[in-house]
Amino acid sequence: MYLLFDIGGTNMRFVACKDGKTLGDVKVFPTPAEFNEGVLVFKRIKEEFFDGFQIKGVAGGLPGPFNREKTEIAAAPNMPGWNGKPLKIELEKILEAPVYLENDAALATLGEATYGAGNGKNNVVYFTISTGVGGARVVNGVIDENVSGFEPGSQFVDMKDYKTLEDSISGKAVEAKYGKKPYEITDPAVWDELAKILAYGIHNSIAHWSPDIVVLGGSMMKEIGIPVDRVRFHLGQMPRVFPDLPLIEKSRLGDESGLYGALAYIKKLIPAE
Repeated sequence: MYLLFDIGGTNMRFVACKDGKTLGDVKVFPTPAEFNEGVLVFKRIKEEFFDGFQIKGVAGGLPGPFNREKTEIAAAPNMPGWNGKPLKIELEKILEAPVYLENDAALATLGEATYGAGNGKNNVVYFTISTGVGGARVVNGVIDENVSGFEPGSQFVDMKDYKTLEDSISGKAVEAKYGKKPYEITDPAVWDELAKILAYGIHNSIAHWSPDIVVLGGSMMKEIGIPVDRVRFHLGQMPRVFPDLPLIEKSRLGDESGLYGALAYIKKLIPAE
């Protein structure tokens, strides 16, 4: 049995996979601000949902870059209380199983490339626009090689004030700017402007990675959120080096992209029986 998880700045998601193919019921908890409290959630998950079952392996994603050994988060801006803490070591003690950590956006990309909107495509780029902004690339079913991870949300889109894509369109940034939760914003002009800024960031990633498809997910891409058709429109208006744009599609797996990515990831490390 696998334990899979996906931790973001707002929520933690956990799920068991017994057969290496299908996910069980997803358990959702608010993400604690402090590392020690987060570790206790893992302990609770094991005691309440895995009592009597042996966990074969654990895999999951968290935001921000990791250290080179991928044993701890190095610098997650929305989870500062977790940075530099011995996450892998503590989880392996509690869960009594090998634990594999990866960037949450990278696993979501792998999930969409394997099971979701990017299935059948060789070169898949994914953006998650949520509390923060992340993204990654998967090539031929494998997370692309990197040294410290992928952080497309940290690209500058406003050179005057050095504002990054995350500074401009993340849920946290939008709430700070407008003084209300993003889902409370009903003005189409606001969402169109956010779509245009996102298109700038996607344009840069297309220029760098030349993908078959760009998949867009995260809470800011939901029904009340950034409209994908307007992102496509603004991309189409921009000067570009390549004659054709890749497909621009909405996530097919939604909030479970990272969990499916964790499944695809761990199956290559610890094959299901």
